Amino acid sequence: MSHPIIAPSILAADFANLEKEIKMVNESDADWFHLDVMDGVFVPNISFGMPVIEAISRHAKKPLDVHLMIVQPERYVKDFALLGADVLTVHYEASTHLHRTLQAIKAEGMKAGVALNPHTNVSVLKDTLQDIDLVCMMSVNPGFGGQSFIKNTYTKVKELKKMIEEQGASTQIEIDGGVTNKNAAQLVDAGADVLVAGSFVFKADDPKAAIKSLK
Repeated sequence: MSHPIIAPSILAADFANLEKEIKMVNESDADWFHLDVMDGVFVPNISFGMPVIEAISRHAKKPLDVHLMIVQPERYVKDFALLGADVLTVHYEASTHLHRTLQAIKAEGMKAGVALNPHTNVSVLKDTLQDIDLVCMMSVNPGFGGQSFIKNTYTKVKELKKMIEEQGASTQIEIDGGVTNKNAAQLVDAGADVLVAGSFVFKADDPKAAIKSLK
């Protein structure tokens, strides 16, 4: 079994000690920083915006994986490129002209990601898969951290992996929501490449050990 990419979700970090939390991730076995941007419209919560990401970018020594849970994400593609995003993910459900948005993300030198809500079938990505670098599979309903993992995710990951292989695409599969060391191995076996973990990492007594256990 290959080692997955681990992307701790900063949404679960202690924002009063953000620099310390970033330093912990820098020094850990984690590979990416996962940053959830929520607008209170597409999801029923507001997280953080550009000033916070700019601050994180100054201290982060690993790639920034930015997940936009916002309406009309295409309006901000250039802004997030300037902030230092390495991967920019938009929601299928929030993107009327998905192909155009993917092209715009790539034109700015970022990897293009598409997120799918739990109710959205993976088949909707069949015609754009060749243009997608990363599919972020929501394994909880987006908007809040600390939710329980939805078990149907395993089936969706297998279906998506089969589609990727059939098309000969190089798309990575990311799992976001309720990821712990209890389901990490099963997710990787199903075809996941990237594991996002928030509460499991930042609420742990030893966050570095929690990251290592996922790896």
